[in-house]
Amino acid sequence: MRIGEIAALVGVTSRAIRHYHHIGLLPEPARRPNGYRAYGVRDAVVLARIRRLTELGLGLDEVRDVLADDSGRELVDVIVELDADLSRQEDEIRERRRRLTRLLDGPVSADEPVSPALAELLGAAAAAATDSPTAAKDREHLVLLDTVGISSEVYAAMRPLAEDPAANALYERLDALVGAPVDDPRVAPLAADLAAAVPDEVLAAIPSDGPVTAGFGQALLDEYAPAQAEVVRRVMAALAARVAGKGTG
Repeated sequence: MRIGEIAALVGVTSRAIRHYHHIGLLPEPARRPNGYRAYGVRDAVVLARIRRLTELGLGLDEVRDVLADDSGRELVDVIVELDADLSRQEDEIRERRRRLTRLLDGPVSADEPVSPALAELLGAAAAAATDSPTAAKDREHLVLLDTVGISSEVYAAMRPLAEDPAANALYERLDALVGAPVDDPRVAPLAADLAAAVPDEVLAAIPSDGPVTAGFGQALLDEYAPAQAEVVRRVMAALAARVAGKGTG
């Protein structure tokens, strides 16, 4: 048989057969004097087995193990492992669908594919919504931190702050510092008020070995105008001092 004939017989493509040859999964048959491959029944038997195994969901490396000699893995072992892997994938898909359902049913748009805990926090904050640019930036930072793995306990601790309409006034004061010099007299009192607004429960919920990298603090400051960055820098320093004080107290 030529390659097109064996491909039609087994129900695979000629391209697939050439790929199997290329990776060493299917041995090359002898060639005729004209250079064409000459396939026999034994080649068709092996090729049919490859097709059946791939239709079960086995990868080509796993198929190779099954086709190997006695040192290879038994088919039943490969199938058991495949079944366990499919089970894990089913669990992951179910969890992703639960998250999508919460987003679609909740107050947060599906344009924000965040964790359920952050979705609840943003939903609670929606009642006290503000058009403040720094508030919008704060939400973006929360989505970023959500992506890198901030725990749900942090969001739960932040909820009272998110629901407090007085937080809008703090955002507006920070907005007003755009274009102001670093030594603007409004910087120090605003930093003190912002730091005081952060509940101790939020600081307690943040793990000391969290996912935020060492360079994140400076990258965060670079997001703001100079006077705003000075406020944020002072807030970060004040919160770090509070954490240190709790640790030694």
